[in-house]
Amino acid sequence: MFQTLSQRINQAFDKLCRRGVLTEGDVLEALREVRIALLEADVALPVVKEFIEGLKVKAIGQEVLKSVTPGQMVIKIVHDELVELLGAETPELNLATTPPAVILMVGLQGAGKTTASAKIALYLKEKKRKKVLLASLDIYRPAAQEQLEILGKQISVETLPIHPKELPVDITKRALDVGRRGGYDVVILDTAGRLHLNQELMTEVLAIKKVAKPIETLLTVDAMTGQDAVVTGKAFHEQIGLTGLFLSRIDGDTRGGAALSMRFITGCPIKFVGIGEKVDQLEVFHPERIASRILDQGDIITLVEKAQESADEMEDAKLQKRLEKGLFHLGDFATQIRRMQKMGGLQSLLGMLPGMGGLKEKINSSGGVNDKAIGHQLALIQSMTPKERKYPKLLNGSRKKRVALGAGLDVPAVNRLLKQFEQMSKMMKQMNKMGKKGMMRGGMNQFLGGPPRH
Repeated sequence: MFQTLSQRINQAFDKLCRRGVLTEGDVLEALREVRIALLEADVALPVVKEFIEGLKVKAIGQEVLKSVTPGQMVIKIVHDELVELLGAETPELNLATTPPAVILMVGLQGAGKTTASAKIALYLKEKKRKKVLLASLDIYRPAAQEQLEILGKQISVETLPIHPKELPVDITKRALDVGRRGGYDVVILDTAGRLHLNQELMTEVLAIKKVAKPIETLLTVDAMTGQDAVVTGKAFHEQIGLTGLFLSRIDGDTRGGAALSMRFITGCPIKFVGIGEKVDQLEVFHPERIASRILDQGDIITLVEKAQESADEMEDAKLQKRLEKGLFHLGDFATQIRRMQKMGGLQSLLGMLPGMGGLKEKINSSGGVNDKAIGHQLALIQSMTPKERKYPKLLNGSRKKRVALGAGLDVPAVNRLLKQFEQMSKMMKQMNKMGKKGMMRGGMNQFLGGPPRH
């Protein structure tokens, strides 16, 4: 997310921070580089112009140039301006109405609207403890209604039964009736999309909106489409009236143009971002946290939240007892790998740690411990017998060949895994005296390839 943009902006500011004294020319040169980085990231030109002008006024003031750390002062100004551009405050879903609160999901075909509907339903169910009903109004795309039904079963959220040949407005009326009678807190209406913006689509959505009277109308747009996403957002807001945006596939958008342009152009807050294809890969959009990630200042709050979500108190207690006895086997190692994957993978976690932007690139370019390598480690462990996981010293030459073959890898990969496991095993014993927090810190350090912390 924002990888390319983050690299370019931070390269510009690295030069400033290395200088003790800044001139107006130094700052203007850095801002020129930021301007180019934003344009290359496909940020809309009007957004770039206003953003840079705002920065210029604040960044070349005497209180900045004469400060003790002028480079850091400029970065602070850029951070604050990014937060303002992205929306300043974290927008909450508005459910303050007589139940059921209706959320109308709109957008073009292929933007990920149906998956977005399921993601929000899961979020409301798990985080807000709401009873949710999902209803598909898409009678045009083949198997669209069945797709939502399948997703509903995956997340244990009720979906409106499918009635063949029923029109979207009639489905809406039935969904509202079922929602009221069934005591649902929220009804999410997944409308049909089109391949392109057209009046037929807008007319249908307006008719549905008139019946549904939604408290939230959310547009799903594909972040990877850049300027097209901005055009779509502007058109929908002008004709339909939006209350918020859902940016899908933001994990694949290394440039970030759509995210940085949408709030400014449409005037609508970004409420959620999809960070992967799985139904649980959703993040509430926090402007300040995103601005910090772009400037490689990390996002510790989100990292802690993900760690809490992935925690398993019973499993942690069992591991703690084994560590107290000096035991740590490959099965425990696999558990830690799965937890990291559940938190979004190594690359995602690195993006939330301050100053780690450059390290991500080094890891990728050097072929070190990246998400792919971690996946290989898990495959190797799964290829072992339970006894081999518990007693790795049993792995002689022939056993290593069998394990490697089972994972589709080679024997050197098995040796690398065993060496890293041995290092981590020693580190875990050392961290045991520091308790769970120290263990987790040390564990992350070992995954990053650093020495065990004492």
